[in-house]
Amino acid sequence: MAAPEDWVLLEPGDAALTRRVKAAGDHWLMQEKQGRRTFSRGVWAPEATVERIRHELVAERSTEAWAKKQASALKRREAEQAEYVDDFLSAVIAFLAFHPSYGDRALQLARAVTTHATPVGSGTVARTERIPIERRAEAAVIAWLRHQTTGYDQMKIARVKGKRREVRRMLAERSRELLGRYRSGAPIPPGCPLAKAITALTG
Repeated sequence: MAAPEDWVLLEPGDAALTRRVKAAGDHWLMQEKQGRRTFSRGVWAPEATVERIRHELVAERSTEAWAKKQASALKRREAEQAEYVDDFLSAVIAFLAFHPSYGDRALQLARAVTTHATPVGSGTVARTERIPIERRAEAAVIAWLRHQTTGYDQMKIARVKGKRREVRRMLAERSRELLGRYRSGAPIPPGCPLAKAITALTG
């Protein structure tokens, strides 16, 4: 489809501008599907509308009131993020449930998983709100173990539907068996992949 001659493509990047342009009237969404995911490539809209709203935003953002509002919003987001990181760390430790004799390793592992999974915009399972935090913590631990204690990243997996999912399930079971040793307090044999990964974290 060809957009009208007096329309322009507003590319992603300024959420406020995009939101106001869409609310202003006629527009087309430009999207691209890659695999199962759909990505926004921008919004087509009348050039006059886009420029008018852009200038309005520039004027609005130059005020002291807007600067104070942004600073307040940033402070609130930082506080919310810090609280979520603490909650997620606790959820990971609870999922690990290591025997007290391996308490130090549980904390080291939990911190590593949390640091990797919780940054805003990371796109990890820890950032989704569709499942309870307990399940997010479990999924994050299993994903971390898959990449750090197995050869998953170097595996050549056949491009057959469902094969990668099958491999992930197999590796997840191995990871759960590995966690089970630490939960039971059983002696950890030399060469344990989790022990090696934790040692690498601490240098």
